[in-house]
Parts: sequence; C-alpha cells; structure tokens
Amino acid sequence: MKLKPLYDRVVIAPEKIEELSSSGIIIPQIADEKSCFGTVVEVGDGQTFDGNQVRMQVKVNDKVLYSKFAGSTFKFNGNEYLIIRQADILSIIEGEM
Repeated sequence: MKLKPLYDRVVIAPEKIEELSSSGIIIPQIADEKSCFGTVVEVGDGQTFDGNQVRMQVKVNDKVLYSKFAGSTFKFNGNEYLIIRQADILSIIEGEM
C-alpha cells in the first residue's frame, strides 16, 4: 500500500528531536514539544486556483521547515507522518543542518 496525497498536500516524516547534554547524554523528545523539521515522503499533483495551475514547489526527499501547528499527524505502516498543505511549508532546507 502507498500514500498519495491529493491536490496541494504533502506527506512529511517529522524529524525526532533529541538533545545532547554537555556530558554526551541523549535527552529524548519532550512529549509536548513538536518538531518543525522533516523530510518530504510524498507530494500531491498540485491544485488549480482561479483557473491557473499551482505547481508544487517541493519534491520527495526535500528537507523542509514547516509551521509548528500545521497539518494532521497519523501512523501508517508503523511510522508517524504529518500531512500538510504546501502553503504551510515555510522553507526548503539546503545543505546540512
């Protein structure tokens, strides 16, 4: 089974937030803290707005920064994903983070 988002929606695999203490101990993600970074997994075909085709600006495997409270989270095949509209993506991250 495969996910295919509709219109201008994008499926993102959110990055896990882990902090490293000064002594090298990994501190796991705080339950109420939500990541704003992720990797694009699937992209819809775009949408028509006022008779003009709005093309998708992101593609699969892009690293992106998105609005903190955007979209809906869901589990699929044991993995957690986020589905959002393209307009909720703030930036494509180029290079290493």
